[in-house]
Amino acid sequence: MADNKGAGAEKEAVTQSTNGSENGARTLLGVNIDPDEIKKKAQMDLKAIQAPTKSEVYKSIFRVKHDQTARSRTLGVLSNVFLHLHPAKVNRDAVRYSFTWGMGGISFYLFWVLTWTGVLLMFYYHPTKVQAFRDILYLEHDVPFGKLLRNMHRWAAHAMVLTVQLHMFRVFLTGSYKKPRQFNWSIGVILLVLTLLLSFTGYLLPDDQLGFWAVTVGTNMARATPMLGHEGPFGPQLGMTPFNDVRFALLGGSIVDANALLRAYIWHCIAIPGFAATFMIVHFWRVRKDGGISGPARVMLESEIKPLRR
Repeated sequence: MADNKGAGAEKEAVTQSTNGSENGARTLLGVNIDPDEIKKKAQMDLKAIQAPTKSEVYKSIFRVKHDQTARSRTLGVLSNVFLHLHPAKVNRDAVRYSFTWGMGGISFYLFWVLTWTGVLLMFYYHPTKVQAFRDILYLEHDVPFGKLLRNMHRWAAHAMVLTVQLHMFRVFLTGSYKKPRQFNWSIGVILLVLTLLLSFTGYLLPDDQLGFWAVTVGTNMARATPMLGHEGPFGPQLGMTPFNDVRFALLGGSIVDANALLRAYIWHCIAIPGFAATFMIVHFWRVRKDGGISGPARVMLESEIKPLRR
């Protein structure tokens, strides 16, 4: 009986919903429905799909007005860092691959490849003397596409060292380090050093013989660091010993052991990438603030040459 009553009430509500009211709204199960509002909302959703930059979500992120005027569109781009990564004007000859070689962009792309492949490798790696090399073997022989993942990370690291050096070589050849770009050249030198340190610290992580002796030779060279190594100039005068110099700090001890592996892991995966990302942001920002990519003298088209006034 209760079910029949409920069904009858529902049927009555549906019947009432077919009767139009004065304002054109209809009632379905006690809810007022306005066909005009539904049509208007559907049109707004369709416009948002067809023009996503005009949607409220897009405007809330970029906080710019997108009126259909040339000035509003220009101000919207110039006032937003996401839309205005480059200067308003760019010398057409400065973006030729025959001039820039594209080494800066390729280096940044390789950095992203290294970041994502490195994050995936961290899921299978333990920075301990017992487990490190076993994890490499497991990754290469048992993990699906594990060998491909490791080789992508390894060869991208080698390629990034090469592209960063070629990038700085191009900057030097074209004189792009001169005024007003001296500061950005210094940032580039720091990024080169960080790139080399990333490659060096990653050498030890497989914990094989190649990495062991590479880090042993490299840290032995650090003993001759001026003022910081106990065998370097002014090191003994400043109280440096084999137990408190820069080599001891890098290894966390006197030999390449578990402490060295853990410190190499932290430097390689956390500290140096963080410094590199920060300096990259400054580097890109300074490229924009210094007037964009430096290039040869601007070539003007015949239509751009204004007649001389007499």
